[in-house]
Amino acid sequence: MGKAPKKRNLADKVRKTKTAAEIKNNPFEVKINRKKFDVLGRKSKHDVGLPGVSRSKAINKRKETLLKEYKQKNRSNKFIDRRLGEYDAKMAPEDKILQRFTIERQRVHEKRDVYNLNEEEELTHYGQSLAEMEKFNDAVGSDDESEEKGLLSAELTASHFGGGGGLLRRKTSGGDQQDEQSSQKSRSRQELIEELIQKSKQEKRERQVQKEEAQELTEKLDQEWKSIQALMVKKTPKAEQVDEPEEKPKPEEYDMMVRELGFEMKAQPSEKMKTPEELAREEKERLQKLEADRLRRMMGDEGGESVQSHLHVSADDLNDGFLLDKHDKKTLSYQDGKWNIAEESGDDKEEEAESGEEDAGAEEANQEEDEDGEEEEQEEEEDSSEDEDGHSDLESEQDSESEESEREGEACRSEQQKSLSREELKARQEAAKAELPYTFTAPESYEDLKGLLHGHSPDNQRLIVARTQKCNHPSLAAGNKLKLQKLVGFLMEYLGELATRSPPELSAVDKLIPELYTLCQMFPEAACKSMQSILGDAAHSMEEVIEVKGLAAFPTLDMLVYLKVTALLFPTSDFRHPVTTPALLYISQALTKCPVRSLQDLTSGLALCCLAVEYVSFSKRFLPELITFLSGTLRLAVQDKASAGCVVVPPFRPSGKHSDLLVVSSAESRRSWSETKLPLASTQQLELNSDLDIDHHRLNCLSTCLDLVKRCCLLYKDLTSFTHIFQPIRTLLSKHLSTQNLPSPLQELHREILEAISSAPVTHTRLVFDKKKPIPLKLFTPKIVEILDYGKKCGSTREEREKERLKHKYKKEFKGALREIRKDSRFLAREKLNEVMTRDEERKRKVKMLLGSLATQEGEWKALKRKKRK
Repeated sequence: MGKAPKKRNLADKVRKTKTAAEIKNNPFEVKINRKKFDVLGRKSKHDVGLPGVSRSKAINKRKETLLKEYKQKNRSNKFIDRRLGEYDAKMAPEDKILQRFTIERQRVHEKRDVYNLNEEEELTHYGQSLAEMEKFNDAVGSDDESEEKGLLSAELTASHFGGGGGLLRRKTSGGDQQDEQSSQKSRSRQELIEELIQKSKQEKRERQVQKEEAQELTEKLDQEWKSIQALMVKKTPKAEQVDEPEEKPKPEEYDMMVRELGFEMKAQPSEKMKTPEELAREEKERLQKLEADRLRRMMGDEGGESVQSHLHVSADDLNDGFLLDKHDKKTLSYQDGKWNIAEESGDDKEEEAESGEEDAGAEEANQEEDEDGEEEEQEEEEDSSEDEDGHSDLESEQDSESEESEREGEACRSEQQKSLSREELKARQEAAKAELPYTFTAPESYEDLKGLLHGHSPDNQRLIVARTQKCNHPSLAAGNKLKLQKLVGFLMEYLGELATRSPPELSAVDKLIPELYTLCQMFPEAACKSMQSILGDAAHSMEEVIEVKGLAAFPTLDMLVYLKVTALLFPTSDFRHPVTTPALLYISQALTKCPVRSLQDLTSGLALCCLAVEYVSFSKRFLPELITFLSGTLRLAVQDKASAGCVVVPPFRPSGKHSDLLVVSSAESRRSWSETKLPLASTQQLELNSDLDIDHHRLNCLSTCLDLVKRCCLLYKDLTSFTHIFQPIRTLLSKHLSTQNLPSPLQELHREILEAISSAPVTHTRLVFDKKKPIPLKLFTPKIVEILDYGKKCGSTREEREKERLKHKYKKEFKGALREIRKDSRFLAREKLNEVMTRDEERKRKVKMLLGSLATQEGEWKALKRKKRK
């Protein structure tokens, strides 16, 4: 329900009826705009206003424009009058009617002219004019038809009604045909059928005679042709035949290509791709079968369904019961004065394997012979096509005889199998016991894993882990996933134990890493957590030692192995990784906080540097700890430390008893030294018995250091500050570490490093100030502007005044537009309210009418009810 409309007073009604002249003269309709002050010489246009007139004009204008758009809102169809001149106010009504009539006549004329033809053209049919052709309008009556039409022929009547006799007789001359017709009329159906049978037999005999005559003529012609053929062929003497052998025609390229295509391999249908679950299931079944076979061999049972001999049964066998199908009974034999029972099975299997190899070799030989003979067979196919029909029975008999001979040979070979002795059987059982099992259960603890791998070679340990993984694949059972996740942690711990043994079993570590990589690909989260715990414990222990002593020892061999495994299992090129980032921080902390007090410590530091270079090889991340450690290591090889002059960064010291670790003591060791790689086991235990061994190890360390410096130069050559980073190393190599005291391989490395550093281009310039005029400081002197006229500034240019005028006009128009928008909104609101009120009034009227009709019906019903009671 909308708000009730405001009641208009009498003055509003009177104002509507007044004319415009009366409104202008009415003092109550005129509004005088009072001015604040008068200006001489200024004419005012809006001294007097008519608000009522302007308001009514605005309302009428909105009704013509805005109200129509509002009513047409959300309506897709419109009625548009497209008649000529309908919206043209300049045209008179008579002109509109005349032009419309003209256009209508033109349309009708165009439609009629579509099928109008020129009078000169003449239509023809098969070259005859349609106008000249006779029009068959006269209807022909039935009396005009000839009497011959409509009569059935005798042949048609006989074929349809005479039992098919007309189809069986032949047409003859006129007189004979009439005689036959007269005679057939007297014949019966049985006689006609007999005559038909006789004629068919006669025709068959005639065809047979003709065939025999043609065959006799063909044979006679063949004999005569053979006698003539001998005269046509020119025979050459034998001497000429020997001297001049017949030249076979060379096959054409097309024939050669066809034969090559015949020998090509045919496309074989491929098997469908199997899912990882299916592959795991098949692998487990295979391992279970191999394990069952091994257990059977351990128990001495070499027989089985797979090694039963196949007996040959000939076609003449009567099955009298002398030979049984199944050989369940054990044969009794003697060897060395003892019974030999149930010991033939092992030998059977070996003989079958040997026979299988022989058969395979024979098959390969036969295949080669077949391939050689296929070409000859293809050449002889055309010549032998006629002979195949006559000798097919003989060939089938020969094939059957060859098959029987092969079967007899197989039976003989099966009878010649020898039995094994008891000692050989025991040896086979011992070999089966020593063989590695094929199925393993997943270990539940670390001790179970150690017991499973204890006493086995590195290769067998790898096989055990691989078979354990295959037998406990996650898709085979519900709890296998948790078991293999535990196995990842157990293998990590086992690798550390292998590295701490004396001597360290690094070959076993190398064999187990591929299996650990496979498990890491299956369970990356478990591998990540396990390695994070190991790295976290090592970092915390180092921090505790540093807090107490200030310095810490270099990482042991097991930690170096863990760092190497981290680089193999996880990506090292990521900007931030949950495993490799802590490992890289651990390496940087060890290179900074661990002092170098011996050659073993130096070897561990160089191993950490190798790992650091491996970590940043893809990402090319800059590690200042790496460059610092390598620079300090090179300084250990300088004899005169006072003249070096470079800054020494911890953990190295400028002087002391550990500052000459790489200084070679004798020139003899330089000449006898050969380049070898530093063994990783030397980080745990370094055994140097003589001064020569010590010098050789020093040179090995120096060679490793120079090689790392070279790799770093190639790695960081694209850095802008490359020259400044490697400036200390360049100074050490060029001024203090002379090449005269180094072997030839180290001299080559020395030269390559200096060339790499010196050839790096300088890609930056020095920082200088820009050459610009300095901006003066702002002055605080007030700016005085003289105002000559009120409201106008002196000194404003024409552009500024135009700009101010446009700004003022823009503000004025903007305010006017806002005002019009508000008025339009109020007008639409009033119209909407009027629509709501109109709908409400209509609804009230209809409700009142319905209630009235219902009250009338109720009254009539009650009146009728009262009448019935009376």
